[in-house]
Amino acid sequence: MMNTELLNKQAQESLHFFESELFKEVQLSGLFPDSKTFTDAIQKASFTEILQRYRIEKTKTSAFNLKDFVERYFDIIEHQEIRIENEKTSIDEHIESLWLVLKKNADANIIGSLLPLKNSYIVPGGRFREIYYWDSYFTALGLVESGNIALAESMLSNFLDLQSSYGCIPNGNRSYYLSRSQPPILALFVDLLLPYQQNKQKFITTHIIAIEAEYNFWMKGKELGSDEKFESGRVIKMPDGSFLNRYWDDNAAPRPESYREDIELLNESNLDDAESFYRNIRAACESGWDFSARWLGDDHSLASIRTTRILPVDLNCLLYKQEKLLAQYFGALGDEASSLVYTKYATTRKSAIQRYMWSEQDGFYMDYDLDKKSNSSVKSLAGVLPLFVELADANQAKQVSEVIENDFLQQGGLVTTVIESGQQWDSPNGWAPLHWFTVQGLLKYQNKCLAITIQQRWLNTVETYFQQTGKIMEKYNVCQQNHKAGGGEYDVQEGFGWTNGVHVAFSALCSAEINSRCKT
Repeated sequence: MMNTELLNKQAQESLHFFESELFKEVQLSGLFPDSKTFTDAIQKASFTEILQRYRIEKTKTSAFNLKDFVERYFDIIEHQEIRIENEKTSIDEHIESLWLVLKKNADANIIGSLLPLKNSYIVPGGRFREIYYWDSYFTALGLVESGNIALAESMLSNFLDLQSSYGCIPNGNRSYYLSRSQPPILALFVDLLLPYQQNKQKFITTHIIAIEAEYNFWMKGKELGSDEKFESGRVIKMPDGSFLNRYWDDNAAPRPESYREDIELLNESNLDDAESFYRNIRAACESGWDFSARWLGDDHSLASIRTTRILPVDLNCLLYKQEKLLAQYFGALGDEASSLVYTKYATTRKSAIQRYMWSEQDGFYMDYDLDKKSNSSVKSLAGVLPLFVELADANQAKQVSEVIENDFLQQGGLVTTVIESGQQWDSPNGWAPLHWFTVQGLLKYQNKCLAITIQQRWLNTVETYFQQTGKIMEKYNVCQQNHKAGGGEYDVQEGFGWTNGVHVAFSALCSAEINSRCKT
C-alpha cells in the first residue's frame, strides 16, 4: 500500500470511502455502466456523514433505495459530448478551439477524488476529466507548436506539485491513481521546454531535483539488491548484476475506477491468486498500455494478465533517456561527480537492454519475460523506443525499420502490436504517442522516407475521420480507416489531448526540410 502519511486529509478520506460497504454496493449494483462515474462523483457532505446516513437508512428503512440515496448525497458528473460553437472547417482550426474546451483552470478544493492542481492544464477528453501523466507530454508537443508554451509550463509545474505532495507523479490527479505512476516522461517534458527558457541554467536547476526524485521512485529498493536473485517493486536484478525495471502498483486490490469489472473478471476466471491478479491489472495501467497482449499469458484472455513478470523495453528505454539527461544536466550545472554517476547508470542499462531485449532472431527489440528467461513472443511498437532514445546501432536500426515496414505498417498508419486480441493496445488500433516515438526514432537514424510515410498515413487517418465525423479520437483503426476503433474497457473517447498534440507536431514536420528529400 502507499504511504498514507503523505496524503492530505481529503485524499485519505476518499481512499477510505473506496473501501466502504456503500462504495462497493454501488459499484457492484451496476447503477453506473462505467465504474469511473461513481469514483469521480462529488459528495454533498463529508464521507463520514454520508456513511453514517447510509448505515442508518439501510438498517431502519425497509424500502431503502440505493439509487435515490446516491442522488441525494452525490453530484454525478455526467459525460458530456464535446461541443464547439461555430463548427470549424479545418482540423487545424478545430484543434485550436479544442485547446480551450479541454483546458481546466486551477482547481477549487472540491470534495471528492480529484487532487486539486494549482495551475491550468489540458485534460484528454471524454471520460478522462483530469490530467494524465504521460498523455500530457504528447499534448505539450502540440501546445508548444501552437505557441501555448505557458500552458505547457503550467502542466509541468502541476506534476512537480503532485510529486512534492504525494511522493510520485501519479497516473492522474485522482486519489485512486496514487499507488501508481505512468511511463516516466518528466525528463522529456523538461527537455521539450528547455529551448524556450530565457535562463536555461535556472530552469535546469529548478527541475533537476524533480527528475532525480522520479528516477529514485523507479529505482526504489535497488540499494537492497545484494542477492543474486532480487526483485523489489519496480526493480529487478538481472543475472549479469545489472538492474532493469518493470511496471508495478503498490496496491493489490480491485481498482476503484473499475471495481465491478475487476471483481467480475476474477470471479469468472476462478483464479486462485486474487492479489497477483489485481496487482498485474494495476501494473498494466501504470504502463499506459491498458490492455495489450504484451501483458497476457493467453492473447485472448485478460484474466491471464502477468504484467509484473515482463520487463518492458519502452520503460527501460525511457529510464535510459532519463539517466542520459540527468548526466547532461548535472554536467551543465558543473556537478561532474553526479554527471559521471548517471553516465555510468546509462551505460550499464544500455548494455542490459542490448543483452536482454534485442532479439537476433526477430531483428527487433522485445520485452523480456522473467519466468521464461527469454524474449517475449509479442512483437509491439515498444520495440521502436531504442531508436527514439538512440541506443541502437546502425544495423539494429535498419532491422527494426524493416520490421516496422513489413509487420506494422498499414494503410492508416501503424498497428500497436501484430496480435488481434480484442484489447485496445493491439491490432488493428493505432495510437498517436507510438506514431510519434516511431517517426522520431526513424528520423534519428536517417530513415526519412519511412518516417514520412508513417507520418502522412497517420495524418490522413486522423483528418479523414475528422472530415467524416467532425471529431478527433483517442485511437484509430489503422487497418480499416472507416471503422471506429474498439476494444478495451470503455468506448473510444473523443477530444483528444495526445492526438491533437501529435497532429500539430506532425503537421509542423510537413513543412520541414525532410519532406523535400523524399517522395511518398
